[in-house]
Amino acid sequence: MATEQAFMILIAGPYRSGTGDDPARLAANVRAMEEVALPLFQAGHIPVVGEWFALPLVALAGSTQVGDEPFNAIFHPIAERLLDRCDAVLRIGGPSQGADEMVRIAQEQGKPVFYRLEDVPGYAAINGER
Repeated sequence: MATEQAFMILIAGPYRSGTGDDPARLAANVRAMEEVALPLFQAGHIPVVGEWFALPLVALAGSTQVGDEPFNAIFHPIAERLLDRCDAVLRIGGPSQGADEMVRIAQEQGKPVFYRLEDVPGYAAINGER
């Protein structure tokens, strides 16, 4: 483990923003969040992507399109519940009201918010930096 203090870190980035709800673009946004999950893990942390939890539940709830009632009843509420359990947030990507809301809540709760992987404790050690 690269750091002595392991955080559970919610990765907050755009999901729907700028996609027009195009499935390929939505998937690309999830991949962008997932791409930072491995370096967080390698730095000694537990990465959390809200979509890992939300999307299966949204499907089970009978959602037929992004933004319908079952989607809205689960998607952001589960992220907020996850944030209550997380120690920090890593905000990535471009504009996103949902990700910005996670940052706002984390700040209200006094949790660290990182805007670059390089600022996360332990990240420098896995990249041979000091």
